[in-house]
Amino acid sequence: MSDTAQPYGRIPTSLVGSYAQPNWLIDRERLRDRFPPRVRARELWRVDPRYLEEAQDDATVLAIGDQERAGVDIITDGEMRRESYSNRFATALDGVDIETPGTALDRSGHPNPVPRVTGPIARRHPVEVRDIEFLRVHTSKPTKMTVPGPFTMSQQAQDDFYGAPDALGAAYARAVREEIVDLFAAGADIVQLDEPYMQARPEAARAYGVDVLNEAIGGIDGTVAVHICFGYGAIIHDRPSGYSFLRELAKTGCDQVSIETAQSGLDLEVLDSLPDKTIILGVLDLSTDDVETPATVADRIRRAFPYVPASRLVAAPDCGMKYLSRGAAYGKLEALVEGARLAAG
Repeated sequence: MSDTAQPYGRIPTSLVGSYAQPNWLIDRERLRDRFPPRVRARELWRVDPRYLEEAQDDATVLAIGDQERAGVDIITDGEMRRESYSNRFATALDGVDIETPGTALDRSGHPNPVPRVTGPIARRHPVEVRDIEFLRVHTSKPTKMTVPGPFTMSQQAQDDFYGAPDALGAAYARAVREEIVDLFAAGADIVQLDEPYMQARPEAARAYGVDVLNEAIGGIDGTVAVHICFGYGAIIHDRPSGYSFLRELAKTGCDQVSIETAQSGLDLEVLDSLPDKTIILGVLDLSTDDVETPATVADRIRRAFPYVPASRLVAAPDCGMKYLSRGAAYGKLEALVEGARLAAG
């Protein structure tokens, strides 16, 4: 793993992953009226399949441009090509039957169609390498790519092959590791693994989640982040005051830990338990389109100072901005950048 020192400024800023997709690209009303898809949901795209890749590229250029115009330091592709944070990667693997999906409970307790594992999980080809190559062509700033984590994918699948959750998680970890290596080789500065189900399923996460996460990232030369959250603010409205699984990430080989604090009002004393990690601090409330003032953002950042020095912070939204209107998403980015500047003082 690389050193966690940040070369981007005193308190750099970044998206967690997703940015608001244009209405001409995806049916945002249908997207919002359902739980995040685990299998493919091609019906969400408004563009003819013949032109979809070009349209997604155009939307990615817009997302990059918004981040740069707002002054964001670390740039993502906004996940413009994804129906959800996880399904594009999870459904691109061998060993998964996506034509006859299975069923698993979502973190909200509702059944959801999910990939059905019918054979050995294997990555047949790079999934996001073209995405990072495209991103690097269109920005000169540091870049970050996101990949669903192995534990979360193991919880979002129906296992009809391995017969043991840890074995399934280990298989996903091998596929994720191959993707991470290729993303760094293609020039990514940071690769983030999204592991929200570590918070949603803490007992299973303690039983095998840390092990499979370390299997995915151990010994990799590059800055690796792990995002853990309470779910999309637009969908999961009730927030606990603390994480059920966070201190355990101190035992992992990641360099950065991405958490949410704005909507939940998280007690930040827990950050004392992650003394060796850079903290990607979620300070934008994504349950509302109301745009925070920079002063509000700065106050949320300063709450972390008793536990984490500014040199070990990155300011970010709580989670993905996928469900916000584009106007609100951009306004919140501007508030994020200015708030980080104010907090650094």
